[in-house]
Amino acid sequence: MLAILALLNVENILKSGGLALLAVIVFAESGMLVGFFLPGDSLLFIAGFLASTAGGNKLPALPWVILTVVIAAIAGDQVGYLIGRKLGPRLFNRENSRLLNPKNIDKTQAFFEHHGPKSIVLARFVPVVRAFVAVIAGAGRMNYRTFVSYNIIGGALWGIGLPVLGFYLGERKWVKDNIEIVLILVVVLSLVPVAIELLRHRRAAARTH
Repeated sequence: MLAILALLNVENILKSGGLALLAVIVFAESGMLVGFFLPGDSLLFIAGFLASTAGGNKLPALPWVILTVVIAAIAGDQVGYLIGRKLGPRLFNRENSRLLNPKNIDKTQAFFEHHGPKSIVLARFVPVVRAFVAVIAGAGRMNYRTFVSYNIIGGALWGIGLPVLGFYLGERKWVKDNIEIVLILVVVLSLVPVAIELLRHRRAAARTH
């Protein structure tokens, strides 16, 4: 619980590191496998807030925040894809690992085939998943041009949407006065797709038994 609360203290993170640290965190979370514990959604929301007058203009203007996030997000996924493409067999050839398992490549391929290229865009808005999807896409040999196109779309929508929400919603007095509660709500809402997907898997598994 303390670790979660520490991660939610993203305002101090951005105050200390500015756009440079914002770029590093977004890049790591987007496709480096080690970024699944980073506060991506709440980080982007508070970044937009801190770029506003209500947030004290502690970060540069909103367009600079958006540009930083979009570039870092797209670049992170590109690197993640290349890691999966080059090291896929080594990464997933671990029989005792539930995550880095060869079966997950097949499952991801099936997911891509079922949902189409839009799965790359959808995954951008799902915590944890976005840290692995690019690597798994590369390991699963997803068409590179297709991946690049939808990676750009997903990175742009994510990198623009959340900072803009933080920028404009932060102008509202209740949001400004209760920013910690709002950040928790952002995290909870971002986990809803994960919960829905887990529920679907459980129901599907129950029907097969």
